[in-house]
Amino acid sequence: MSQTVDRALSILPLLAEGPADLGQVAERLGVHKSTALRLLRTLHEHGLVFRQSDQRYRLGARLFALAQEAVENLDVREIAHPHLLALNEKCGHTVHLAVYEDHEVVYIDKVESRYPVRMYSRIGKPVAITVAAVAKLLLADFPEHERRVIAEKLDYPTYTSRSTPNAAAFLKELALVREQGWATDLGGHEESINCVGAPIRGADGRVVAAMSVSAPNVVVTAEELLTLLPAVRRTAEAISREYSGKAPIKED
Repeated sequence: MSQTVDRALSILPLLAEGPADLGQVAERLGVHKSTALRLLRTLHEHGLVFRQSDQRYRLGARLFALAQEAVENLDVREIAHPHLLALNEKCGHTVHLAVYEDHEVVYIDKVESRYPVRMYSRIGKPVAITVAAVAKLLLADFPEHERRVIAEKLDYPTYTSRSTPNAAAFLKELALVREQGWATDLGGHEESINCVGAPIRGADGRVVAAMSVSAPNVVVTAEELLTLLPAVRRTAEAISREYSGKAPIKED
């Protein structure tokens, strides 16, 4: 039975390359045409494969519907939370998870610092979009023309002397973030708070969320916080792989 299932599932990536006839399917699977036909008929009955008028087979609409439904039902917060907890246990600092919704970047999860100095951020609260590391990561993933439109519509409050001053500076920062794959907020929102973040990507490579580690200067310096960047990026990658349905990377 397991061999039959394996053969049936092997047909799907073959047809993802384009329509194929019975002979091509049988040849790829290394089976007789009668066996390939039985497998194709079963997949056809479930809507996963469709037979065209030229007798070639292609992926069926039901497969795309299932894929779309699965994506819509993915909860990045549920998937990310155990990873955020693990990172928090290692470093002790505040860990955030954020998404872009309705023209705002909003925190959807937070793991508190173990230190007595706490941040005032709250789940469901929009972030300071022109300075926050998670906001830079999310907006940097947009196509260039969309980034420009967004940047030109934003206000640029002077939270501190390190705040992003205008759209030109913001676009330059987003381009850098897009290139390097990580972001920081070093006193841009609050003089005493520093933050480093990394993107979480879906199966298509697009950024679906962003995570960060934040800490006040009285606990660690900005330079010390930046040493956590590799751990932050590894955590984001682990979440991305799980969210995308990929096998985790085995550590030596």
